[in-house]
Amino acid sequence: MKVAFVVFDHMTYLDFIGFYDPVTRLKTMKIMEDFEWRILSPTPRVVDDRGLRMEPDALMEPLGSYDMVFLPGGMGTRPLQHDQSFIGWLKTAAPVKLKVSVCTGALLLGAAGFLRGRRATTHPSAYKDLEPYCATVIRERVVDEGDVITARGVSSSIDAGLHVVERLAGADARARVATQMDYPYRWNPSFQ
Repeated sequence: MKVAFVVFDHMTYLDFIGFYDPVTRLKTMKIMEDFEWRILSPTPRVVDDRGLRMEPDALMEPLGSYDMVFLPGGMGTRPLQHDQSFIGWLKTAAPVKLKVSVCTGALLLGAAGFLRGRRATTHPSAYKDLEPYCATVIRERVVDEGDVITARGVSSSIDAGLHVVERLAGADARARVATQMDYPYRWNPSFQ
């Protein structure tokens, strides 16, 4: 299984890391030995909305040969959804069997035409922005439409990652990965 993680300037790193961590454990925990990934970007260096930097593995490599493409969200999605070069690149993912987004990454999937006629979700602050791209905006943490999965706001990236782990490797794998991650945390307001 080959995964393309698409990153870009002014993304939200937790959108990326929250998904990246559980799904890459499929490899590191020896659940799926053939699981591999590359980090792809339109720029040689990516800087998030707070200054954290990352160097991708490749620049705008065609996406059609991957089994899954993942897109995080963040303020960088707002201009990118109108960037014809970037959206043209995303459209090379048309044959990819599974496309996943977290937060406003759904705006990018939508701009590329992958949400047409589907249910989808995004960060609650961007529901109105998502409406033109999909049939229905759903206010759930994770929306699975078969070959497209969208997740809500930043912290839902972990839920989306664990959902994909279960889809790919089963409920036992999800439980193993979640246990290794010590997730979920159940907040107790009476705890002092």
